Amino acid sequence: MSSLEPPSLTGWGGRPVVMGSPHQHDDLEINLVIEGGTMLYLFGGTPVEIGPGSLAVFWAAVPHQLVANSATSVHWLHVPFTTFLGWRLPATLVRRLLSGAPLVSAPSAILPTDPVTFAQWADDLATDQRERHRIALLEIEARVRRLALTSMGEPVPRYAGGEPALQHVIAMVRHIAEHFREPLTSADIAGAAHLHPNYAMAQFRKVVRTTMVEYLTKHRLAEARRLLIITDLPINDIASTVGFGSVSRFYSVFTSACGTSPAKFRREYSRHRTAEFS
Repeated sequence: MSSLEPPSLTGWGGRPVVMGSPHQHDDLEINLVIEGGTMLYLFGGTPVEIGPGSLAVFWAAVPHQLVANSATSVHWLHVPFTTFLGWRLPATLVRRLLSGAPLVSAPSAILPTDPVTFAQWADDLATDQRERHRIALLEIEARVRRLALTSMGEPVPRYAGGEPALQHVIAMVRHIAEHFREPLTSADIAGAAHLHPNYAMAQFRKVVRTTMVEYLTKHRLAEARRLLIITDLPINDIASTVGFGSVSRFYSVFTSACGTSPAKFRREYSRHRTAEFS
């Protein structure tokens, strides 16, 4: 299983490329779709469409994958998760993002200056000038706060297409998202789409380009990271809560994927926690 990508502070723009597999990185990710059609993500078990003129913010440690795209111009920002926690954003927004639900605006919430501003942030973050980084971060924080004021009540845009293979996989990843805490077999997951396990595994790999087991493990790790950040649950309890059969297995998989042990991960983020997260 691949490791979690390290945190970064970056911005860039261009045409989206469909992802070869789900990925995770230790950032707050912000997408602004400027032109063209929609981006379709499989996001932690939920298909999410981000259309032109929409702004999306999500916790990128949740497995996500761009599986279809007709957008032609998009801006992206990655903000390290420790920076995001240090912003002390409203508790309702933090809880929503940590729960795995992205915040996606309606086009009416986009500011006329957003495309130019996002490009400016990308330029600022590409330099080695710390003051420009600081200014960009202050402005990005303010933009996320303003977005929360206008978009917290917006539902997550759901995929309404009818392509059969994608619909089957959506049913399977949704089943994983809803039942990952339980012992799950490939037959259980295939049953959610009413498919034979062998056919289901082939369809899953064709669309998601990873195995059901690898995807399930990514989901369990994302929930483990969330619980390590926002709770004081003993690590042994977290291991069983998120669906790992043994504590030793949890430690091994977590350390391999995240590059640190669960205990060290918790210590790293503990100083950024506030009572709002509990």
